[in-house]
Amino acid sequence: MTGAHPTQRYERQEPMSATTWAPSPVAHSIDLTLDAAERAALAALAERLARSDADLVDDPAWLDRARSLGCHAPARLREAIRRFRHDPGEDGWLLVRGLPIDPARLPATPIVIGSAQRAATVPAALAMLIGTQLGEVIAYREEKDGALVQDVLPVPGFEQSQSNAGSVPLHLHVENAFHDLRPDYVGLICLRGDQAAAAGTQVVSMRRVVDKLDRRDRAVLAQPRYRTAPPPSFRAGRAADAHPVLGGAPDDPDVRLDRNATDALDAEAAGALRRLYEVMEQATTRLVLRPGEMAVLDNRVVLHGRTSFTPRYDGTDRWLHRVYVHLDNRRTRPLRPGNGAVLS
Repeated sequence: MTGAHPTQRYERQEPMSATTWAPSPVAHSIDLTLDAAERAALAALAERLARSDADLVDDPAWLDRARSLGCHAPARLREAIRRFRHDPGEDGWLLVRGLPIDPARLPATPIVIGSAQRAATVPAALAMLIGTQLGEVIAYREEKDGALVQDVLPVPGFEQSQSNAGSVPLHLHVENAFHDLRPDYVGLICLRGDQAAAAGTQVVSMRRVVDKLDRRDRAVLAQPRYRTAPPPSFRAGRAADAHPVLGGAPDDPDVRLDRNATDALDAEAAGALRRLYEVMEQATTRLVLRPGEMAVLDNRVVLHGRTSFTPRYDGTDRWLHRVYVHLDNRRTRPLRPGNGAVLS
């Protein structure tokens, strides 16, 4: 991983007494590597989930089983997730390494547009076990037909696409920035890396950017002077109403931005956005995910993209699973028929 910042790692420690307790330092990011025992325990949970009676990922009974089994994940993993939920750190991402995924046991990487994981598998189970501990796993009916576990992989003929099917540089963006009910978290679990290890997930946190912006630019970016169109992965959807790029706490703002799809509505707003991009370029880092690694991005403070790579389309190309997570299930209830997991 290049350009990374110091991380907070989770080591086994003896319990501290009340008189020796001290608050933990603020993490830049949270980086957890599972040991052999934890890996084996998580593999057993994933196998149980993958082989349960309800064997379709989108089956409500399967999702409910994932919620239940996720509570029995290794303690250090649950602790890392809970800490990340409380505060995502300066970098805004959680990286879990050592997940039980063996690329040699996988089928060929799919090469069809709109690919998603409908059948229960161990990698899909791992994504859901972690996702359901973060919050509520959700999807959008207009994106990949509401699949809860979606594939991120290159597709022939879509090389130039600004989407998860492309292989040209994917511009930095907040996931589904056009939508009022965007995911709070985006989870990316690597099943297979690209052969040249060239495809990197680029990430930049507003927490590393906002203090470098001019006060006037920050004020402009906090005003509803921008509009964002839906991404290519959505079958339908309208551009968002005018919205700010920065919202929430002025000293620790949330971000709503897609470099490929967000337009300024006036010249001053365009200038502020251009200068924001300049600062973002200096703060962007790259995560090269390897099989068995999962990055969880806080979609409220982090933009992500992808570097370019050259697909082979021979069944060995880069393959990720993606899940979306919301923290507040009631907030989305009007768009989830039958209290299901898919927003319509």
